[in-house]
Amino acid sequence: MTATRDKVIEYIKEKYKASPEYLWKRYPDYAVFRHDDNQKWFAIVMDVNSDKLGLSGSEPVDIIDVKIDELMLRDILMQQDGYLPGYHMNKMSWITILLDGTVPFKEVCHMIDASFLNTASKKKKDKYRPSKEWIVPANPKYYDIEHAFDDAKEIEWKQGAGIIKGDTVFMYVGAPVSAILYKCKVIETDIPYDYEDKNLKITALMKIKLEKRYAPHKFTFNVLKEDYGIYAVRGPRGIPNSLSAALK
Repeated sequence: MTATRDKVIEYIKEKYKASPEYLWKRYPDYAVFRHDDNQKWFAIVMDVNSDKLGLSGSEPVDIIDVKIDELMLRDILMQQDGYLPGYHMNKMSWITILLDGTVPFKEVCHMIDASFLNTASKKKKDKYRPSKEWIVPANPKYYDIEHAFDDAKEIEWKQGAGIIKGDTVFMYVGAPVSAILYKCKVIETDIPYDYEDKNLKITALMKIKLEKRYAPHKFTFNVLKEDYGIYAVRGPRGIPNSLSAALK
C-alpha cells in the first residue's frame, strides 16, 4: 500500500465524511466510497497487477477509479501519463488513475471532487458546488436596505433559490436608487422563517456579511444594461465575468 493511496483515502474521509467499504473477501484491499443518500459509488481504490491495466510487468500497482461524465475531458486525460480507461467499470464514463506518483496528489483530488459531484444528488451538488456570485434584488419600499448596514456588518435576508453558504451576493436596490450598493458574503443559510403577505413570501433566511460598499452612481441599472447586458433584476441571478471583474 503506497503513501499516495493512504493520502487519497484520508482525503475522501475528511472532506466527504465517507468511510471505505470493503465488499469482496477475495479482494480485501478494494475500498469503495459511496454517497450516503443515493448510494452511488464515486470512487474505488484498488491494487491491481500492472499487466491487467495494459502496462508492462506484473507487479501490483495502486489505482483509483473515478467517474468523469464530460467526454472531452476524458479524452484529454486519456492522453496524459497516469490515466487509463476505467478498470472493471464502464469505460465510457469511468477512468483509472495510477496512484504511483505519476499524477500529482492535488490533481488526483480534483478528479475525486469531480466524480463526487458527477454522482451526487441535486441537494448534495448544491452543497458542495464551487461558490458563485449573484445579484440579489432588494425593494426599498418594503425594507430600508440603504441603511441596513449602518449599525451592523451582518444581517439576515430572504434566501434565494440555489444560494449556499460561501456564495457572494451583490445587493441591487430597486427604484428610486436602481443600483448595486453592497457586496456581501453568505455566511449562513436555511434559517427557518415563515412570513407571507400579498407582496412577499419568505420560507427561509440567509445571513450575509458586508464586504464592500459601492457609490450609488457606480453600478446603476443603465450601466448594468448597457455595459453588461443585464436588462432585469427580478430575482437572484448569476452575473457575467465582465461584471464580476468590475465589481472587484
